[in-house]
Amino acid sequence: MAEDVIQGFQNMNLITEEEEIIEVPDEGRREEIESCSQSLIGKFLTCKSYNKRAAHTTLKKAWGLQGEVQIVEVGSNLFQFKFSTEFDLERVFKGGPWTFDNQALMLC
Repeated sequence: MAEDVIQGFQNMNLITEEEEIIEVPDEGRREEIESCSQSLIGKFLTCKSYNKRAAHTTLKKAWGLQGEVQIVEVGSNLFQFKFSTEFDLERVFKGGPWTFDNQALMLC
């Protein structure tokens, strides 16, 4: 069975008419890169469930930010923290370690 599937995939080829080129304008790329330039990626080192809203609220208070932070869940227990200032990003990154409910938050 698996060999049939593999063989079927090996026999597949795109013809020129089927190829699709997706162009992303330079301006759009620059904007996306800039929107992530003041970001950290974080993950709570836990297998147990926790209240995400409470974690976000608690972290924002603990960090004592001068500006704003937007928290976006980008995967299972994986978050992007988008800071409005470079100062806040550096302060959070260098000011750790950070925890919530005795669960460590790993930032990179």
